[in-house]
Amino acid sequence: MDAASKQNSLRQAAQRNQSDPDGRSIFWSRHAIVELVNESWDRGNIEMGFLTCEVIEDYPAGPRSLPDCLVTGNLGSGDPFHAVVAIDIENERVLVVTEYRPNAEEWQDGWRNRRS
Repeated sequence: MDAASKQNSLRQAAQRNQSDPDGRSIFWSRHAIVELVNESWDRGNIEMGFLTCEVIEDYPAGPRSLPDCLVTGNLGSGDPFHAVVAIDIENERVLVVTEYRPNAEEWQDGWRNRRS
């Protein structure tokens, strides 16, 4: 699965979750929920950002059971976030592994490229 397909799948899952009161298209790891609390963010705000997110690192298949990637997006406030997500194409759902606030010491070019 290429980066464009992952990005499209994530956007579609976010769109489905908006009309599903049980939110069954996006699942959150325990670690991701802890990070939400640490950042004082809520899931809905991140999921809104997934509607327009961009894949910035596409991780190759290998030891992980699902294809995954790093995305960047913006919260409703305009603040940026990064999230590692795993895409489950067969079941049309996404697992958020983690999310965090990128910092300028590590990222450049609109939070899209790691600094060397």
